[in-house]
Amino acid sequence: MAKATITTDKGLKVVVEGSQEEVQNIVRQLGGGSGHGKKPSRQVEKTGKRLPSATDAILELKEEGFFDKPKALAEVKDKLASQGMIYPLTSLSGVVLGLVRRRRLGRVKEDGRWSYVSR
Repeated sequence: MAKATITTDKGLKVVVEGSQEEVQNIVRQLGGGSGHGKKPSRQVEKTGKRLPSATDAILELKEEGFFDKPKALAEVKDKLASQGMIYPLTSLSGVVLGLVRRRRLGRVKEDGRWSYVSR
């Protein structure tokens, strides 16, 4: 009887026992090589719908006129959260700064803090 141990990318260990052919088929289906401690490749089923990236979401806010008046980064985070897109503030700061550098957004200093506006 053949045996294979497969560890998924989330740390789940799966032990498969059976005939050599059965074990090879299962390992092949899971995307593993020999099946001994290798992580199977992840195949994501495409549904046609994709969550927008933080950049896309922020640019969409810009198109909606959200940045017509200066907005603090926390306001951007709260607006995205109200739409079901939860991003940590630390992630958004780099995204917004990248948009400023690419001249998609502008920024102004108000009371010692940066606020972001449409360009």
